[in-house]
Amino acid sequence: MRKSIAIAGILAVALAAQSAGAKTLEEVLKEKGVITEADYNEIVKTAPKSAPVAYKLGSGFTFTAPDDKFQLTIGGQLQARYTYTDKGGDAQANSSEWKLQRAKTLFSGYAFSKDLTFKFNQNWAALGNYNSSSTNSNTSTVLEETFLNYRIIDEAQIRVGQDKIQYARQWITSSTQNEFVDNSFVTNAFRPSYDTGLGLNGSIAKGLATYAVQWLGGKGQNVPQGGNNSSYNFRLAVNPLGEMKYSEGDLDRSAKPLLSIGSSYFHDTIKRSTTTATAINTFDNNNLNFTGTSGWLGQKNNITFFGPTENVNVNLFETDLAFKWLGLSLQSEYFWAEGVGQSTKGTVVSKGFYTQAGYMIIPKTVELALRYAWMDYNQSARDSLKSEVQCAASWYVNGHNLKVQTDVTKSYVQKNSDSLSGRTIANGTGVNDTILRAQAQILF
Repeated sequence: MRKSIAIAGILAVALAAQSAGAKTLEEVLKEKGVITEADYNEIVKTAPKSAPVAYKLGSGFTFTAPDDKFQLTIGGQLQARYTYTDKGGDAQANSSEWKLQRAKTLFSGYAFSKDLTFKFNQNWAALGNYNSSSTNSNTSTVLEETFLNYRIIDEAQIRVGQDKIQYARQWITSSTQNEFVDNSFVTNAFRPSYDTGLGLNGSIAKGLATYAVQWLGGKGQNVPQGGNNSSYNFRLAVNPLGEMKYSEGDLDRSAKPLLSIGSSYFHDTIKRSTTTATAINTFDNNNLNFTGTSGWLGQKNNITFFGPTENVNVNLFETDLAFKWLGLSLQSEYFWAEGVGQSTKGTVVSKGFYTQAGYMIIPKTVELALRYAWMDYNQSARDSLKSEVQCAASWYVNGHNLKVQTDVTKSYVQKNSDSLSGRTIANGTGVNDTILRAQAQILF
């Protein structure tokens, strides 16, 4: 009998990676009368709780210690993109570009306890990106989410390390879950990006509400503060019809309507990094996205509203709404931002919004989507407007794990300098571009 127990135990371990819905070998042997109830209980008690190695498409390989006190999942993400831009309004040559938008290795798991989880992501495509001054490769953006998270209870979890600043629904949503090739230009103009610090987050009443409070360094991705200034962020989202995950589109074809209403607030103090009042420059070694050349505060004309080496108080506010039901998805966000110089009291106020809708015309396979986005980079300055209309089509070969996406954008910029369009145009003249993008994504 001991021999039969041993054989059954070995076979049970070998087949431990089978799906949870199927019967285990020891269950079948018990039903067939090969082993007794006591034998079955002994095997279950001594068998490993988790498969030592398992693989799940889209998540990667998972390694679990025999005592179930450590687990590591290793995965990857690749997005290859083609962009063609038909430049209108100033007789410039069109552009054609191939690019690895994202090439990531993804590490996650738990240690000592399932309540102590970790995440460690790297985007190697960032080695080819440039910093806001376009002078050299900005290698400091390779390291992305890298943190420890300790769950006290679902409603109270402590996080330390580098994380996405929990501002704006579209930014919080993983780039793998988009229904367009990428985020709206408005989201990218307002989002702070990543930063290092301490946070408190939680899920209340099984996802009916979620929140995040963050105390951060204030200079963004992989840049230590080195001063007295810090940044703070708060987000609250309410899901009155049940938990709604951060994912665009309704790929799962929700059987019941889902609704999410959220809002975020971010405060920071940053410093202009030039000693000449009229110089065009960036802010003090700052990796926050909104201070870059595509950000609302990083626009060349906006920077000169502040004195040389002046500290600028920044306040960002955002509110968002998302809805899903039977393959239909709706999402919209409104942004408002203000930068005020502490000495000169120079002020820049920017605002913008986007609204997008999508529908799965072939359930779980093909989706069509439409988006409109508008932004005023400085409401006190003339000709600082930009708007875009986008149409998108997505083919989900294997959900978000393997998909091909295309979108067409009509982009209109009204500006009297090159700070928005990248080209010098006459006062009040618009630049009207047509942009075609195609992207393939795989998660493994």
